[in-house]
Amino acid sequence: MTGIQPTVAGEILPADTVWEEKLSWFDALPRPVSMIGLLVAFLGLWQLVTGLGLVSPIILPGPWRTAQELVFVGQSLLSGNYMLAAFWVTAQEVVLGFIIAVGIGVALGVLVGETAFGERAVMPYIVAIDTMPKLAFAPLFVAWMGFGISSKVALAAFISIFPVVVGTAAGLHAADTNARMLFKSIGASRWQTLIKLKIPTGLPQFFTGVKIASISVVAGAIAGEFLGGGRGFGELIRVAASQLDTPRVFSLIIYLSLLGLVMFGFVVWVQRRFVFWHRNSTTQD
Repeated sequence: MTGIQPTVAGEILPADTVWEEKLSWFDALPRPVSMIGLLVAFLGLWQLVTGLGLVSPIILPGPWRTAQELVFVGQSLLSGNYMLAAFWVTAQEVVLGFIIAVGIGVALGVLVGETAFGERAVMPYIVAIDTMPKLAFAPLFVAWMGFGISSKVALAAFISIFPVVVGTAAGLHAADTNARMLFKSIGASRWQTLIKLKIPTGLPQFFTGVKIASISVVAGAIAGEFLGGGRGFGELIRVAASQLDTPRVFSLIIYLSLLGLVMFGFVVWVQRRFVFWHRNSTTQD
């Protein structure tokens, strides 16, 4: 609206009568400044709590002690010792679980979103299973598949399937009614409508579910190692916690969060490559 004065009945309105949305200084801060400021505030509060002795260092170590442990774990990963081997095991569980979750989730999502049988008969069972405490299935997966990597992959995939199913089904229902009628009027088959209309239209919803799965799959893999043994980072965290080495626990958790961020970032990158026409306020700076 630069250079254009709003008018009513041909008369120019004064500038102070024109409504404009004004952001506060807090909301107008650039994202990097906001993130750094929030991190500094969090670290300052953390240091204050531990420095004043309000919490025992056994329960909550100070940020400097945690930073030292972060450096030690990072050096161990770069040196290629047992920590790198453990991280590689967890990374395999996460990646394989994610691939399986996406594959099965898309298949079930298409069944639910494209057929009345799937929506009426299959979806209630999927919802019922999702309401169950999934971690309680860990002993069953261990009994069925043993203490190896397979049981952890299965639990990671099991925990991550539901968001993919919901995102896929919601995406297939996102196509505009007029567009569906147009495809039907030109004689497009059900398969052609699915491939050329419903899937492209529903990709944003699909990737929303996949992004949720890319985060939850890490939690599933670690939960499987906690409850079913293993040789990954989950086992290292369990051992460190049993020794009350909380700085080591914190550092391992942070590196696991980096793994989750890498998974999430990869999905976002793929989304921007394949859904380049869709931009929302959360992806714009």
